[in-house]
Amino acid sequence: MATQLHKELTYDASVEEVRAMLNDPAFREEVLEALHVIRGSVAVAGSRLTIEQVWSSDSLPSFARKFVGDEIVIVQEETWATDRADISVTIPGKPGDMSGTAVLEATAGGTVEQVDMTIKVGIPLVGGKIEKLIAEMLANALDKEHATGVKWLAKA
Repeated sequence: MATQLHKELTYDASVEEVRAMLNDPAFREEVLEALHVIRGSVAVAGSRLTIEQVWSSDSLPSFARKFVGDEIVIVQEETWATDRADISVTIPGKPGDMSGTAVLEATAGGTVEQVDMTIKVGIPLVGGKIEKLIAEMLANALDKEHATGVKWLAKA
């Protein structure tokens, strides 16, 4: 069993400008601030971007807090090749993974970023609930990233 997530994010900028923004550590750090994480870091090595986020689990339902504890560490790795990234998201030491792609496509008015993710949590009985919770959290994070990106590109 797995949960699918699809998001389309539009930007009034060229594919090149959006790709540069998404690969800029300063932009990703601004996104971490907008997400109100406890702490986070961004590292770039060639075409690989690694984002580590630490979230409080206070707002999670009790069934989910049992599995993650007081804090949730999330490691997101993106490997970019031109206008496409392979994305891997892990929660170290916890069962499950998220993987997918981000694709940038030019449109008449700018760029669309299509994000497709598959979320799998291998915990009997509550795995599906946790997958849906993670999908909701990921969708909200992408919305924050998009809002931050729109402001970032307007300043450029």
